[in-house]
Amino acid sequence: MGALADAALAEGGRVIGVIPQFMYDIEWGHPQLTELRIVEDMHQRKRAMIDEVDAVVALPGGSGTLEELFEAISLKRLGLFGGAIVMVDTLGFYTECAKLLEDCIERRFMDERHRAMWTIVAEPEQVLDAIRAATPWPHRNRSFAAV
Repeated sequence: MGALADAALAEGGRVIGVIPQFMYDIEWGHPQLTELRIVEDMHQRKRAMIDEVDAVVALPGGSGTLEELFEAISLKRLGLFGGAIVMVDTLGFYTECAKLLEDCIERRFMDERHRAMWTIVAEPEQVLDAIRAATPWPHRNRSFAAV
């Protein structure tokens, strides 16, 4: 996250960070962000991040990235988030994740229509086009959330 923030700031971008108090206390916050919001815990962090965005972009990452990605997919499935979800499959990082999601659909844990909730791109340069092309996801889609 720090490298991405540094790159955005170097190009004149505005970067808002959301960090739980315990991470701030151990000085994990990025010191040059445009704005740093301190919240109570990881749950509030995720909520604040998803409430204020039009899209979720998942770059390769660890368990926290995967957890946040799947929470976004779950919220979208429930009709609580309508924005684009884009996975950047750098070096095939999300290939197995895509297979797992497809398996969920094939085994009928998810509806065929849920496949439209996310997009997978090979390169970061494709993210903005993927966001623009994302299938609209209105709240009424919660009608088929239960499979």
